[in-house]
Amino acid sequence: MTTLEIAPPATVSAPERNHDERRRPATVRRVATAVVRAPGLVAAWLVVVTAILWALAPSWFTAKSPFDGDPDASFAPPSLAHPFGTDRLGRDLLARLIHGTSATLSATLLAVLVGFVVGSAVGLLSGFVRGRTDSVVMRFVDVLLAVPGLLLAMTVVTALGYGTMNIALAVGISAIAAFARVMRSEVLKVVQSDYVEAAYGSGAGFGRVMLRHVLPNSASAVLSLAALECGAAILAVAALGFLGYGAPPPQPEWGLAVSEGRDYLATYPWISILPGIVIALVVLSTNRISKSLGK
Repeated sequence: MTTLEIAPPATVSAPERNHDERRRPATVRRVATAVVRAPGLVAAWLVVVTAILWALAPSWFTAKSPFDGDPDASFAPPSLAHPFGTDRLGRDLLARLIHGTSATLSATLLAVLVGFVVGSAVGLLSGFVRGRTDSVVMRFVDVLLAVPGLLLAMTVVTALGYGTMNIALAVGISAIAAFARVMRSEVLKVVQSDYVEAAYGSGAGFGRVMLRHVLPNSASAVLSLAALECGAAILAVAALGFLGYGAPPPQPEWGLAVSEGRDYLATYPWISILPGIVIALVVLSTNRISKSLGK
């Protein structure tokens, strides 16, 4: 008759336990060093991560409805019950700002994606092909750069129609020229490299050289620009929402949150000032992160 042998429970040896205990203080020291050396960058990441969490899970940060108001609490100043105060309908302004983050950031990401993809493709082809194609494309890009971005976005959104997604497309179209110009300048540097000539010499075709060698080595500057354009896109989306081109009331949106208090700046300034401060903090934070990525 056979007997079953039960293996003793696995134990962590003393050297491994000591190693884990030493590694934890080292991790804490690295985090503390990063905070001391770049407190502004850490604060910027905290602001951006908070905004992203607002967009993904607004119910984690507020239980109040962005649509339902209390007429008896209209124009209430900032307090513990309403950290950002209330508007003329008694709606909680912080709740409206948090729930409006999703629309604003979604439009921002779509705008940057449109500008990045289309502008990078235009700049890549223009710089790689060169010649008459490059001259024609760059003259068109120069015309776009000569028009102020917000004015161009207003023109496009007027043609497309109002709405948050149309704002995103309009802002994205206005950003194409900047991405195309940066990508072209990087491509012109890369195509003169020895490894590109070696790729041609080894029998690689036009498309292979462009996609395998030129594009990956030209993308770093454009990616840094994309991070910077996030801040500009947030401002543009909020500005168009402020002017009434975005989502119609009562849908919450950052630009609309500022616009709803412009008639009460003299008496109830927090309605516009506090959402404006949040927009400014997020834009400054994205610019700080973009600067760190560009180093």
